Amino acid sequence: MRLLRSTDLALRVLMRLAATDEAQETTRETTREVAAAMEVPYTHAAKVVAELQHLGLLAARRGRGGGLALTERGRTASVGALVRVFEGDGDVVDCEGATPCPLNPACRLRGALRRAQEAFFTSLDPVTVADLVRQPTGPLLLGITTRPV
Repeated sequence: MRLLRSTDLALRVLMRLAATDEAQETTRETTREVAAAMEVPYTHAAKVVAELQHLGLLAARRGRGGGLALTERGRTASVGALVRVFEGDGDVVDCEGATPCPLNPACRLRGALRRAQEAFFTSLDPVTVADLVRQPTGPLLLGITTRPV
């Protein structure tokens, strides 16, 4: 299964913020800094950060002393639940598209792919964001930066 870019970016943003919390860094990164460190367009990062904030997984403050911070809910969030939110309920294949599949009325593939997709999500359910940044990942994440050292 292939994740959408927004799903991948959401996971990486949460992981970066969780690693920052683990290291007990006092300065908060901004969306622009996170986007630069991850080498993604600021507009994509801003959209993902807004969705994560809406879900209550991170807090964002503007102005001096502002930046991004992981919430407790974000730290304990299930990776499977997060992937489900960002990936949506869509089928793995589009059987109803512009030219509907002629096998649609009697197809068994669609159901098999749906079950495989759910198994993928289910395998991620017990994994939390905090789990993802345990040694050695957290320190490595913090080493990826565009900030002056």
